[in-house]
Amino acid sequence: MKWQKRREAGRAVLQGAACVHPASVHDPLTGRIAENLGFELGMFAGSIASLTVLAAPDLITLTLTEFAEQALRINRACTLPVVVDADHGYGNALNVMRTVEELEVAGVSAMSIEDTELPRPYGVEKPRLISLDEGVGKIRAALAARVDPSLCILARTGATSITGLDDALVRARAYCATGADGLFLTGVTTRDQLDKLAEVATLPLILGTVSPAINDREYLASRGVRIALQGHLPIQAAIAAIHATLKALREGSNPGDVPGMPPAALSRMASRDSEHAGWTAAFLG
Repeated sequence: MKWQKRREAGRAVLQGAACVHPASVHDPLTGRIAENLGFELGMFAGSIASLTVLAAPDLITLTLTEFAEQALRINRACTLPVVVDADHGYGNALNVMRTVEELEVAGVSAMSIEDTELPRPYGVEKPRLISLDEGVGKIRAALAARVDPSLCILARTGATSITGLDDALVRARAYCATGADGLFLTGVTTRDQLDKLAEVATLPLILGTVSPAINDREYLASRGVRIALQGHLPIQAAIAAIHATLKALREGSNPGDVPGMPPAALSRMASRDSEHAGWTAAFLG
């Protein structure tokens, strides 16, 4: 299958013994640069998709179609295994099945489905979780919808910070029993929390945040953590760079004097200029 090789590479990370930090990617260029730098995985988050596609905060107004289209653009430009945050699956368990279908076709290597109640209901100030039964049902539906067995389905819960560690332990046990390929945890900030969750988890762990208290790759690996996110700095850096460049030009700077421009070789690498030059010579005479 077209995407199977990269999916197998992503699955190998989950089944390995080390903890890796994925590259936060949001478009074809970032995917290609991350691949060129040797990252094992790319991570395309829902919040970053909303920022990239809509220039909007993460309020679950992005559609599945928009998310899947951007994921496809990233995957088409590189061979980096890409993990995506599919939020709540864009609805109930049947919507989750549709989400898996669309993202599998888009070439993702792994996707997480979370148990947060999304979008946030009217009058609710703080995040809430769906019931455990519904959360389990969503993961089972995702697994049922999967066609390529090399595609990884990750059960995600934010229970640690939303409903507490005791509920997180219950949900961790239940999600591990679904047959999912990994357990994605958010809101884990202390070693005590991670130690207790690792004791009950029978699946590889993915952490959505890494606090200073647990930011030690050897320790994380010893607790079964195979993927640990480091935030989404690339798009934040891009916002700052674009703003500074446009501001300088607007204020009258000579284009040749604007700082921060990439070396020509870097731009050629990102656009695969040499490959396109070869195709032009071969096919356009």
